[in-house]
Amino acid sequence: MTVMAQSTPVMTSVAVPVKVQFWLVRHAQPLVAPGICYGALDLAADAAATRVAAQALADCLPAQASVCCSPLQRCELLAQTIYGIRPDLSYKTDARLAEMNFGEFEGLPWDKIPQQTYDDWMADFWQYRFGGAESVAGLMARVAAAWRDMQAAQATVAVPMAHVWITHAGVIRAVNLLAKGILEVRSATLWPVDAPAFGQWQLLDV
Repeated sequence: MTVMAQSTPVMTSVAVPVKVQFWLVRHAQPLVAPGICYGALDLAADAAATRVAAQALADCLPAQASVCCSPLQRCELLAQTIYGIRPDLSYKTDARLAEMNFGEFEGLPWDKIPQQTYDDWMADFWQYRFGGAESVAGLMARVAAAWRDMQAAQATVAVPMAHVWITHAGVIRAVNLLAKGILEVRSATLWPVDAPAFGQWQLLDV
């Protein structure tokens, strides 16, 4: 009689990519009159609104999340206030998370900026330096560098951690493009319109 050997099934595992929580937080209401152009202008934020936003975030942010914030005071005040409530959420500043710099137009009423300047920007949305300081290409490049660093840092840890950026509407819009694999925006019509309201946030799984 011939006995047939039975083979033992070999179990293989397939690595499943782990999603990382990425919190995009916008600073609270800045203390500025309506209709004023501001980006890199270092405006203070409303203290009461900042405390409300900080408490809401402190109630829901994961433990030991990695927190980075723009060095502009309207963002750093929020990071400091969160840390006061949740000492496990220390933070570091990153200049790459600052809002777009509008140069000579910072602090001016939007309706006092020459129409020709808007036309020139729309004609070359990607490269034109509105206000002479920074282009959309420059903004995207620095945000993309911070984005890559965040991804590289995540790759070095065994357990996924949440990442929190306390930043500005322009940076958040740039991140939403990067998350879709979009690295260039040549037309203003393709630039995202939506962003969290002041003191609110967006949660991405990346």
